[in-house]
Amino acid sequence: MLIGAHVREADPIDSAAERGADIVQMFLADPQGWKKPPAHPQAEQLRAGGLTVVVHSPYVVNVASLNNRIRIPSRKLVVQHAEAAATVGAIGLVVHGGHVTQGEDAAKGVENWRKFVERQAGEGGFAVPVLIENTAGGDNAMARHFDALARLWDAVGEFGVGFCLDTCHAFAAGEDLVDVVDRAKAITGRIDLVHLNNSRDEFGSARDRHANVDDGTIEPDALVAVCAAAGAPVVVETPAEGQAADIAFLRERLGS
Repeated sequence: MLIGAHVREADPIDSAAERGADIVQMFLADPQGWKKPPAHPQAEQLRAGGLTVVVHSPYVVNVASLNNRIRIPSRKLVVQHAEAAATVGAIGLVVHGGHVTQGEDAAKGVENWRKFVERQAGEGGFAVPVLIENTAGGDNAMARHFDALARLWDAVGEFGVGFCLDTCHAFAAGEDLVDVVDRAKAITGRIDLVHLNNSRDEFGSARDRHANVDDGTIEPDALVAVCAAAGAPVVVETPAEGQAADIAFLRERLGS
């Protein structure tokens, strides 16, 4: 099982080595910006090396939005980041499920997702797999509660999109972690990546505040159980100073 971390440093190869990570997740551009990602200085090394890479799209992306000024550039940004992710040899591009605003019809957000992936499939697909991630809050979110996730997957699943399960997000959304893997797989048929994060807040809080594996409101054993059941690569998005310990703990408990 691949276990690693999200890093923000400019040198993901050294950052991974410092943490004992065999998979690294990174941004390729400003996570709060709309600019096309530049060429990564370590692209050739990352493609040729033994480190597994996954890319996270900017937080501003909202493919579901009914606002043209958000949805249209979001689509463009996802395509651009998938292309850039391919240049570093990434196994996938993580994209948040997004949301519509209060008073808008969530079904239209689902329809926007379908139109996007269907159109892209017709143009040859994405340069790397797009992994839709469940989110923590928002009453009009596409992938917060699993009933909403099921509606989204009914619309997009046939186009080969993948799924990224975030434990903090699920816990904050009020989804029980005991059987979360089975329920997610029943909907999506797959888990391609696990974001293994503890939560600083209580169950059902709708707050997306990550904690290190042994320093939150989720029992560490429950997090280990999610990893074991998912059988997918694991990335911790926890506070950087504790990531090496998080990875070592998981590796020891999972025998990886």
